[in-house]
Amino acid sequence: MTTPASALLIAFLATVLVLVKPLGGYIAAVMEGADHPLLRIGRPLERAIYRVCGIDPQGPMGWKSYAIALLAFNAAGAVLLYALQRTQARLPLDLQHFANVRPAMAFNTAVSFVTNTNWQSYDGETTMSDLTQMAGLAVQNFLSAATGLVVAIALIRGFARRESSSIGNCWADLTRAILYVLLPLSLALALALAATGVIQNLHSDVTVRTLEGAQAQVLPMGPVASQEAIKELGTNGGGFFNANSAHPYENPTPLSNFLEMVAIALIPAALTYTFGRLVGDTRQGWAVLAAMLILFVGLAVLATSSEQHGNPRLAALGVDAAPSALQPGGNMEGKESRFGIAASALFATVTTGTSCGAVNSMHDSYLPLGGLVPLFNMMLGEVVLGGVGTGLYSILLFAIVGVFIAGLMIGRTPEYLGKKIESFEMKMCSIAILVMPVVVLVGTAVAVSVGAGRAGTANPGAHGFSEILYAFTSAGNNNGSAFAGLAADTRFYDLALGIAMWLGRYWPIVAVLAVAGSLAAKKRVPVTPGTLPTHGPTFVVLLLGAIVLVGALTFVPALALGPIVEHLTLWGTVR
Repeated sequence: MTTPASALLIAFLATVLVLVKPLGGYIAAVMEGADHPLLRIGRPLERAIYRVCGIDPQGPMGWKSYAIALLAFNAAGAVLLYALQRTQARLPLDLQHFANVRPAMAFNTAVSFVTNTNWQSYDGETTMSDLTQMAGLAVQNFLSAATGLVVAIALIRGFARRESSSIGNCWADLTRAILYVLLPLSLALALALAATGVIQNLHSDVTVRTLEGAQAQVLPMGPVASQEAIKELGTNGGGFFNANSAHPYENPTPLSNFLEMVAIALIPAALTYTFGRLVGDTRQGWAVLAAMLILFVGLAVLATSSEQHGNPRLAALGVDAAPSALQPGGNMEGKESRFGIAASALFATVTTGTSCGAVNSMHDSYLPLGGLVPLFNMMLGEVVLGGVGTGLYSILLFAIVGVFIAGLMIGRTPEYLGKKIESFEMKMCSIAILVMPVVVLVGTAVAVSVGAGRAGTANPGAHGFSEILYAFTSAGNNNGSAFAGLAADTRFYDLALGIAMWLGRYWPIVAVLAVAGSLAAKKRVPVTPGTLPTHGPTFVVLLLGAIVLVGALTFVPALALGPIVEHLTLWGTVR
């Protein structure tokens, strides 16, 4: 990596780490209803919401009731978003006079935004009305992020509570997550983004003359800054424009690019401190965050180094930076010149390490190893920071697996945070961890086996396989980013990826809530000399081993057919 690239990575990590403790402590306070100035301001509105909706915020919920409420809430959101798309031509704020969205695409988009995936097989500026963008997609950005956050809080309560049949109240948790966490942060970020040049208006498209004065150009308008804020903070990723965060109206400057990267990582990183705070030992949270960041830094360095080395075939022709060049250069294909390689590769690592589908460069144009990093980030199971809530509860599942393995090796009952890990927890963890690989690998196998799946690839051979594998990996992990080389606007991919997104989201959520309920009902086991410390370097290594081994053993064969063989082919043919 060049010096500027290293400096950018260090500045990003330093900014996030500085904000982890204050934001993590704040989330812990508001989600548990502790006394806080912002809660005192918002409490009248919170109480009004409960009265209108007939909610008793103190009403305890077991894990089954919590899961049913959450699933029903999300299913209702999907139905309403589908209906909004199918009728947008007859509704207000269709300033561009767009037609109703066709059924298969409306299904895919509804599932996509409700599941926090935000996969887009459509052009945002030519398909969705302002009403659909604001009342449909942006609203679901808040609700889907809140869903992940409350599941993580429920699992934390499972560790923190003793002999309790309740893991909290789903409706109160959702209300507090949106009212006190997502809304204030989104307002602040929207104002900051607007100050950097991100547009925010309700104008119809504007027609202007080009600088040459010979041709008219249509400039799309819309409420972009407000949607961009929750898109990043909620690790959603759906762009107002088809070019997503590569579009100058969504991401105009290096400063806006940096703010967006920090916003994407902010809540997932802060939730590790929330976890430590609520279980009564902040060292536990720092250990989890350390494991996340070790993986993140390694993958970010690999992606950036690969892209800065450039394409060896072009370098041999003298039209690209030499592999050993220290100056910026290398593979600029598919990247914005205002960001360059370092900011593009880091953005790709941030967005795929989390569950955010935002992109500021085209992953399809990355070199094989550069493209492998976003793929492998997602294949690890949303643990390299991960999404809002999903990152924390996913890595805690791996922590449970890690201590179970350690317990087997030393011949004693495994424990984590004073709770015995028994067969039920391991079954639920196995289900939650293995659903995603099954969805991804089966979906990819079907797609490469049928003509409708192969027809969408823009490239033959290994790269075309990578495009399909990436699409199902993105859908199954609720990430939403695309390789940008797959023509996914077809009935086959709309339906297949929609099903993958739904299964990849809610099957693990139910399993996580089951683990939370089981742990909450257990007594806390006293610490003994034989108890494995879960806040030190040994535990971090154990956790990393569990994550990497599961990801590697599951997906290395598929990666060997795509980016790995493509890399060997590319570099092996250069003399």
